[in-house]
Amino acid sequence: MQAQRGTRSSLVIAGVALIACCYGLARFAYGLFAPDFARDFALTPALSGLIGSGGYVGYCVAIVASTVATPRVGARRVAVAAGVLATAGIATVAAAPNATVLAIGILVAGSSTGVASPPLAAAVAAAIRERSRDAAQTIVNAGTGVGVLVSGPVAVLLADDWRIAWTIFAIIAAGVTAWAAFAVPDARPAPGGSSAAPVRPSRRLALLVTAAVTMGVGSIGVWTFGRQAVLDAGAAAWVAPAVWTAIGAAGVLGAFAGALIARIGIRWSWALGMVAMAAGGAALALLATSPVAALAAGALFGAAYIALTGVLLVWSTRLAPGRTAFGVGLAFLAIAVGQAIGAPIVGVAADAVPLAAVLVGCAAIAAVGALLTPRRVPAP
Repeated sequence: MQAQRGTRSSLVIAGVALIACCYGLARFAYGLFAPDFARDFALTPALSGLIGSGGYVGYCVAIVASTVATPRVGARRVAVAAGVLATAGIATVAAAPNATVLAIGILVAGSSTGVASPPLAAAVAAAIRERSRDAAQTIVNAGTGVGVLVSGPVAVLLADDWRIAWTIFAIIAAGVTAWAAFAVPDARPAPGGSSAAPVRPSRRLALLVTAAVTMGVGSIGVWTFGRQAVLDAGAAAWVAPAVWTAIGAAGVLGAFAGALIARIGIRWSWALGMVAMAAGGAALALLATSPVAALAAGALFGAAYIALTGVLLVWSTRLAPGRTAFGVGLAFLAIAVGQAIGAPIVGVAADAVPLAAVLVGCAAIAAVGALLTPRRVPAP
């Protein structure tokens, strides 16, 4: 029993670390360093948004492949593949001589996030007992906040050399990948296949997908141009990385999404999270001249975003019992579709209107998304 307990703990901690690398470093760190990339590669806001969308497009392709591969080759191999992609993509960004190679690196790095979520969700579902499963899933999912939290201070310490920062990220990702190879169990169906019923299209699944797409669009303004919006507002140079750090630190609170769901249910957890994310994004756009307000806005956005991904994770597994990789893959694919659609649009919009207006527009979409709540979700 003690060994089993240790194995489960190792899985959860390794899962947090892998999600931190794939989401916090390989994917969302692009927005933190976007002003530096724009300066060194002469990127316009539209081109910066287009390159950023490449990571989300890579995610969309990768999560479909991961969802199919996880039950066939096992969670461990797919999770390790996610780490390899994250390491390779981050290293490519670190060495990028021009905007084309930068875009390739961002695409490869972003695809790692799509590969990571289904196998980790499947591994947790297989290894963790039912009463602790929702909590474990949301703890692993909160690794995104850990990664964002790490990237902020690194950006402050290495403000004049983003290449060194991304080299450090690549070394971290390589170490975590090696760890995942030992800590993540195989977690695939026994020969003969799963006995779970196939997942069929339904209104419940359509609502889940629509809600996730709306969340993706509603969040993309902050993830792509959050730091630049703070800089454009005239805030001190240290404020933007500090806001990013606040987003990550508060995002760790997303680990408590499982407890929130247990208390108020998925419906109200979703509505509350979307309203909070909208408020955080809008406040960051409108109050960035005040360091205190900007930090509070970033913290609210980060906590809400990670909690919402946790809500979607639990929501999807409830709608697809026994098909964890499929349910999580579908929900997270929908988020990425929204972000892939939104990134180039906000980039073009940023060429025409102030970034504050772009962020407020995204916040308005998120607020509308709060209405996309399920009336009833099956119990675990």
